[in-house]
This record gives sequence, C-alpha cells and structure tokens, in this order.
Amino acid sequence: MKKNNLTRSLLAFAVAASAATAHAEIMLYDNEGTTFSADGLLNAFYTYQDQGDTNVSRVRMGFLPNYIGFNVTKQQGDLKLGGRSSFWVTINDVNNDDSNGDSETDSAIDVRQFYATVDGDFGQVLFGKDFGLYARSNIFNDELLLGVGFAPQSTSRTTFGNITTGYPYANPNAQITYRTPKTNGFQLAVGMLDPSYTSNLSTYSEEPRLEAELTYGTDIDGVTFNAWLSGASGEATTGSTSVDAQGVAYGAQVGVGGFKLTASGFDQQGIPTTFTSDVLSAETDSDGYLVQTSYTYQAVRGVLSYGNVDAGGATSELTGGALFYSVNDNLKLVAEYSVYEPEGGTDMDTIALGAVLTW
Repeated sequence: MKKNNLTRSLLAFAVAASAATAHAEIMLYDNEGTTFSADGLLNAFYTYQDQGDTNVSRVRMGFLPNYIGFNVTKQQGDLKLGGRSSFWVTINDVNNDDSNGDSETDSAIDVRQFYATVDGDFGQVLFGKDFGLYARSNIFNDELLLGVGFAPQSTSRTTFGNITTGYPYANPNAQITYRTPKTNGFQLAVGMLDPSYTSNLSTYSEEPRLEAELTYGTDIDGVTFNAWLSGASGEATTGSTSVDAQGVAYGAQVGVGGFKLTASGFDQQGIPTTFTSDVLSAETDSDGYLVQTSYTYQAVRGVLSYGNVDAGGATSELTGGALFYSVNDNLKLVAEYSVYEPEGGTDMDTIALGAVLTW
C-alpha cells in the first residue's frame, strides 16, 4: 500500500474522532410511573480496500447503521406497558440520479423496530416489528458489532459485519412473541412471525413462520458464561412449488478477567445467509461458524475474528482483527483490518478507521 494512502487514512480517522462528542442517556419524561426516553447511535468509517486491480476509498457507515430510538413505559397495576420505535438511517445517499425527480440527498430511513410490550409476573408479550429470534444472539454477541467486517465496495447502506461469513441475518419482521421470566439463568422466547415472502405476490403460506430461542447466563466467581440455541421453521407455496425452511443456530461465550472467547454456528435449509426478506425462496443448504477472542485492558479492547460460511457449496471466509478505544462511556474509536476470501473470487483487504458515538 502506498504511503500517501496510509496518510489519508490516519487523517480521516483524526477528523472523525475530533468531530464526535459524548452524550448521556436522554430521559425526556419520568413522572407517576410513565417514562419516555431516547437513545441512538452515530458512526462513520474511512475504509480503504484492495481487491485485485481495484483500490477503493470510502467514507461510510459500519455494520450498524446510524439510528435514533424512542422508548415509552407505563405502569398499570400489575402490568408494565411499553413500546419502542427505532429509525435507522444511512449516511450514504441511495440515489444520486435526479433525472427522475429524486433528490440528490436521497437517504434511506429503515424502521427496524416498532413494537409494544406487556410485562408481568408471567413474562413478556411483544407484538409488532422487531428482529427475529433465529440467530439474533449470534449477531448481538459478535465482538465486531461496532466495527465494519465484510464491506462490499459499492453498497450505499451498512457493511455486512459477519453476515455471509459467520451467521445469517435476523431480519426485522412482524411478530407476536412470548418470553418467559428468567429462571436460574434460563429464558425461553417463542414467536410467530410473518413468513417473509419474496416479491412474488402469488407466494403464500398456510402457516406462520415459527421461531424460538433459549438463552442461559451465569456468573460464577468472576467467570461469566452465556449460551444460546435458536431455531426457525416455515414454508411457502408458489403455484405447484413448495419450499420448506428450517434452521438451527447456537453459540456460547466465556469471559474471565479481561479475556473473552465466543463461538457460534448455524445449519439451515431454505434460509438465505444475506440481507434479504426472501426467507422462503429456495431449499438451499448452508452452514457456518464464527470464532472470536478478545482482551480488554482499561480503555482498550482487542479482537481477533474468523468466520466461515458454506452456502450451496460456495465458501466465503472473513479473517480480521480490531482495536476499540473507549474515550468515555459514549465514544469509541475503532481501527480494523480484515481479509475477505470468496471461493472462486478475488480476495479483498479492508482497512477501516472510524468513531462510534452512543447514548
């Protein structure tokens, strides 16, 4: 890599870091059992990518898009009523062609969560739109969640993290989900979800899509252990063709002192490994795994990561490492390097430098 490319990378990182400021959690209203609050995440990365004869510089979002969320709770007798809406926004314009009247700043707004909750001694019922249960813990426990991961050069939305290289995506979906109370570290969630059709309106399903997740967490003498197991099942019919989908995802995370080890995997049929709502599109078999280790010392966290996915006989791998520096509780600086290796394709090296602000 040329020296001037590295200089530009460091300059972009310094500018992003100096522009970010920390914010505390925002409680907008708290009175007589009713609360209303806001939270959010803002991030930007400079990425330099080397793929064959093509070198590309970008300023873009990481794996998590920028978002603002609103939360409301109200205590009504023995029931706690709640709701959440979150609006996820790309900082990269989706359509720069204004020949058809579209704005040159046509940024997408993605409503990933819009749901209500009812909590009581029985547990919780959630109804509305939220992330799916299947493989959600594989994603939420990814040590590179606040980083970049696999980053297709031309996408105007988020990068992929370890989607397609470690786990499938838990698509936000309309659902009715029940969660049990936590008992001895265990909690079970069971949900009925919209079957997530393709764009073909002739596709239908006689049954809802079913998903479930069992989680366990404990802390024994400073050693933390978390484990999860989830599954999905559904079917769809188009004309005379029926597609069955089922999958299982699992993982565990162990932490002691500043060290942490995370391993997860999945095995599925009829469920894609990419960002898509076409869940019941083809009975393709796929499986994969993700192994990560991290060490945190004071404000610095280092991560090493390797993921591998085999989708229909084609393998893709992502090997990476990252450093996260916590300026304070709200602001993190990130430096990441990864190598994406698609079977039969050209390897891609990515350097990412950026800042993440949360409140």
